Amino acid sequence: MKKDEIEFNPLAPLRQFTDARIAIGRVGNSIPIKQSLEFKLAHAHARDAVYSLLDIEGLLESLKVFDLPVLLLQSKVATRHKYLKRPDLGRQLDEESEEQLKDYNAGADVVIIIADGLSAAAVNENAISLLKILIPMLTASKLTLAPICLVEQGRVAVGDDIGQCLSARFSILLIGERPGLSSADSMGAYLTYNPRQSLTDESRNCVSNIRPQGLRYKPAAGKIFYLLTEAFKRKLSGVALKDNAGLIDGY
Repeated sequence: MKKDEIEFNPLAPLRQFTDARIAIGRVGNSIPIKQSLEFKLAHAHARDAVYSLLDIEGLLESLKVFDLPVLLLQSKVATRHKYLKRPDLGRQLDEESEEQLKDYNAGADVVIIIADGLSAAAVNENAISLLKILIPMLTASKLTLAPICLVEQGRVAVGDDIGQCLSARFSILLIGERPGLSSADSMGAYLTYNPRQSLTDESRNCVSNIRPQGLRYKPAAGKIFYLLTEAFKRKLSGVALKDNAGLIDGY
């Protein structure tokens, strides 16, 4: 960064710490052409992320390494357009998916759910890398795992339907977060103890911004495992479960 740029704009040094659009300069009453074009490109990436699709074939192939059954499920939404218009339907499984889950009601400790959310691209890029660290942590702790569930057109609360159908003690839902103008590839993990229908958002914990340029996989897996362990100890999750682990190492 040039010295005269720092002297001209005192906010310029902060750009090394964030992708947020600060200290972008100006030309007259407008912003420079370069920054204007970068904004339009970021907006296009965000729109593309919202309409991206789960790479079902690629995920199925990559998930084989865990030697767990994988179930393909669907919310009550058939199209992306309806998904964006009717959030309520994205929170519920369709009847065929509910019937499919009845064959696997084994009362496992943990069910892992992968849903597209508002950025399937984020899940395609980040889910497997996180699970390669997280699943060995779970199995080493002698926790039993339900089939991994892939959900198309799913929202966060669809994990409650799945958890209840499988009688799972805990659900970990990996989902694409709402894409921002600097992070169209951000994945979140939503954690729920005793998942069941009719729960609301205060019943969940969230580990957000999981991606190489945000919260990296190893510290994210460590945080998820910590919250899961505390949830089992206290038999709860959400706002009543406080994170007392301190700062995340390797953020």
